[in-house]
Amino acid sequence: MLKVRVFKAIEYPEECLQYIAGHRKVLEAYGVTKVTSANVDWMYEPYTYIITVSNDDYTKMYGGCRIQLAGGSVPLPIESAINTMDPRIFDIVKDLAAAGGTGEFCGLWNSREVAGWGIGSIVLFRVVNAVLNQLPITTFLGFCAQTTFRNSIRTGYQIMTNIGNQGTFYYPKEDLIATALVLKDPHELKSAHPEDRERMMSLRHNPVQTMIEKGPKGEMQVDYDLRIMSAATSDLPLLRKL
Repeated sequence: MLKVRVFKAIEYPEECLQYIAGHRKVLEAYGVTKVTSANVDWMYEPYTYIITVSNDDYTKMYGGCRIQLAGGSVPLPIESAINTMDPRIFDIVKDLAAAGGTGEFCGLWNSREVAGWGIGSIVLFRVVNAVLNQLPITTFLGFCAQTTFRNSIRTGYQIMTNIGNQGTFYYPKEDLIATALVLKDPHELKSAHPEDRERMMSLRHNPVQTMIEKGPKGEMQVDYDLRIMSAATSDLPLLRKL
């Protein structure tokens, strides 16, 4: 069984360090060393939330991602990534934040041990969208690689054609393309594929549940608790046995 949990980054520094180590290991395996979402300043930012995928007793983390809200002391990763290529990103984020709040889905990774099971792709995409109703936002951003573009679109994101080259940038290297995305309806999710919307709404309305998820390699049992946890009530401190 795998466990998926959501928590405020600033309350769980040790878990954040393990998440960071896993993310860096994956990036280095692909020869990527300069990615703004790998910056660790967000650890001390109360506007940041982490989603982790761990084994049953939290002794190993297999993947995760991050939700960072605009308005804190740390800019969104998309702002840091593309501002030199298109400084309009600052005004775009500022306007979206003023219109009701915005944030960004970033720092997605999964270990090779669970590659092919859908953890780093569709499962975490659904989880992120499922928890957005707990946050003060009316839009949500993403800056995705070509490998995650399809699942971004399936879960409701749309290309931000008003920036870059119709939304695309060469990032983080000249031979790689990343696309700026926006989720315009994070509460209704009507722009998502019907099948994905159904699963996301199920997780949203029943944040504590166990599902059998299917990936290319077969089925896996996933235990979800998508209530944003506080340090006082979470079972995550079990991870600190490491």
